[in-house]
Amino acid sequence: MLGTIVNTIAILAGCFVGIMLKGGIPHKYNETVMHSIALAVILIGVKGALKSDDILLVIISLATGSVIGEFLKIEDRIEALGNFLQKLFARAGDGISKGFVTSSLLFCVGSMAIVGSLESGLTGNHQTLFAKSLLDGIGSIILTSTLGIGVFFSAASVLIYQGAITLTASYVKQFLVPEVISQMSSTGGILIAAIGINMLEIKRLKVGNMLPAIFIPLLYYIFKQAFTSF
Repeated sequence: MLGTIVNTIAILAGCFVGIMLKGGIPHKYNETVMHSIALAVILIGVKGALKSDDILLVIISLATGSVIGEFLKIEDRIEALGNFLQKLFARAGDGISKGFVTSSLLFCVGSMAIVGSLESGLTGNHQTLFAKSLLDGIGSIILTSTLGIGVFFSAASVLIYQGAITLTASYVKQFLVPEVISQMSSTGGILIAAIGINMLEIKRLKVGNMLPAIFIPLLYYIFKQAFTSF
């Protein structure tokens, strides 16, 4: 939960700064800072991707996971959730609800929140959520300075949403051996790098549909152990 707690605190801290900077921040500063953080996210992903020497299993995991994700239409479902909340927000009107819903969408409905929470719960690696904390902290400054105190309440959304994913993932820790952790870290690292590419708007990658790939090394290990025991 450490990564999620840091993320929540970063949002609250950004909100306090945003209140003091009420009136908005020039777009050019926001864009340049976001691009620099995107490069850092890619670096984090590449470092994670190099943790496993079993490249073949990582490739198989990515391919298999992507097929599963496409079949389940995970990316479409994430976008549908965002669109649904946006419609609710449109009916709710302005004020606190506007800041709350807009910021909750930004901080929760995305691959980085899911990948980071899974990594945090499965492997104890909080780097992705720490990077997301920096992004969300900057985002909350900008949003609070323009949308008001409703953004404060999105911190609760992040705490509940990411915390639930992390705690659920932690239940499968018993199956994690160093070999599986390194393979999952490598697979997750590639997805994190893909998130950075999306942030730079180089090419839109369906990272959401690739999320099942993280679990393939774990499933492979469980089946391998089951067949070995016979």
